[in-house]
Amino acid sequence: MLEDLFEREYGKEVLLAVLEANSQAMRKTEDWKKKMRAEYGGKSKQAWEKTRIGFSIDDVRNVLTTNGIFVNPEPTLTQLMKRGILKKLGNNTFYLIDPAIIENEIQTFERTLSEKMQAINPTAKEELIEIEKMDAEFEKHLHDVLFNHLDETIEFGKKFNTEILAEYLQNIFGDVLYFDTLLSIVHQYGLADVEIISPNLKVTGHTGFSISFFGPPGTGKTFTIDDMIRGNSRLGVPSHGLPGKNRYCGGMTPAQFIRIGEAYAGRKFNFIVPEFNDWFKYKGMVEPLKLVMEQREVKYESTIGTIGPYRFSSFFSVNYNTRSEGFGYEVTISDPNFSAIEDRMLCRLHLMSKERFLAIEESNARLELGEIDFALAEKIRHHLTLVYAIQTRHPLVSGKFPYKPIKLNKKIYEIFKNVNSTILEHIESINFSPRLQSRAIKLACAMSMLEYFNNDNLEIEISLKNLRYAVRFYLEEVSTRQKQRFDPGIVLDALSAGAGI
Repeated sequence: MLEDLFEREYGKEVLLAVLEANSQAMRKTEDWKKKMRAEYGGKSKQAWEKTRIGFSIDDVRNVLTTNGIFVNPEPTLTQLMKRGILKKLGNNTFYLIDPAIIENEIQTFERTLSEKMQAINPTAKEELIEIEKMDAEFEKHLHDVLFNHLDETIEFGKKFNTEILAEYLQNIFGDVLYFDTLLSIVHQYGLADVEIISPNLKVTGHTGFSISFFGPPGTGKTFTIDDMIRGNSRLGVPSHGLPGKNRYCGGMTPAQFIRIGEAYAGRKFNFIVPEFNDWFKYKGMVEPLKLVMEQREVKYESTIGTIGPYRFSSFFSVNYNTRSEGFGYEVTISDPNFSAIEDRMLCRLHLMSKERFLAIEESNARLELGEIDFALAEKIRHHLTLVYAIQTRHPLVSGKFPYKPIKLNKKIYEIFKNVNSTILEHIESINFSPRLQSRAIKLACAMSMLEYFNNDNLEIEISLKNLRYAVRFYLEEVSTRQKQRFDPGIVLDALSAGAGI
């Protein structure tokens, strides 16, 4: 009856707070009746015997804050009223029709949870401790944003967009390197996994995706997916990513990951894998990893037992080494099925060109000399945290800010049709999947999340500027797959034609 309420963050704790607030109100009612009996005896007994003292939303909130939980209990109270469990009194207070209903539901929930805990593997149980720490980190940061930086974060958000992020990163890394980090930060916004809707308002996808950077060693892949996201105090690099939502997997084997993955069923996290190559030294790992990336049911059997089945709902940012081959590349992972994994990620090639070598050399020198100013790091992180909380309907912001899906339109597909027509004129055979276009559009949707506060619309439209960045990514990926350079001007002309500009 109350299963969906338990699924909310701190759902059980809010219901316990409702029970406690109701108990306090019942005790106050009995104390008041005793006082009336002592003062008036049997006079007017019927009148005051029926009187009861209710509890308020603030009473529930006070119980929660006493326990160190800062969430909004109002949505839960609304649901309890709709289901006839909670009754409203005339003075904006409430009382429970039958507290045993909630008490029984909590017992059932705890019994079910206990059974699930007994069923999951020991490694996943241990990982739950790590998850609690990460959840606490996110809650602490969100609380800081809401109570200490809310106005300034909203003002920043009203002007923030992909162009401002690009300009900030260009000032740090230059024109050759900035786009990689831009993709990595946009990936963090996409982790909210917001609904993508069609013009007729049907849900046709979500913003969450996995991302990979690949190429020869030393091209800045780990810096892009890890140092810029989680921060690196030894290098003086502040975090630009979501607090408490990035699980580092350095040194972890794929079998270990499959085991801890069971603890993340139903959760949205990002797993940072700095050496994805190493995971494919183990036989038989492609198939379970493919299921993980497709967010399908995972079951893994080994000599020490069976893991799952469970459904993984998180994402990845990974890097892996390849050999350069002219403008293209050759994967160093021997498993012939690895292409199935690649095809389920948004991939970007890092080639060690002369331009890239010089750009990395200059960036490293500026970093070591302390000349790089990460001026927007904190503002971006505050904005990212707030938008993520809103778009995942976190109880602390629920009701204060609207959930906004990303809305597609036909013009997007007309633009890509023109782009594809131009590309096909310049190639003899096709070496890339149609999925690449879908990933590019998903990237544009994730970029649009940066503009949550730009207007008061209840849906976020994809701007032509964001579409340009997505088409740039698409063009570079097609070039990589085809091992053939395309003149960006030709494709941008097609983009402009499709947009009617």
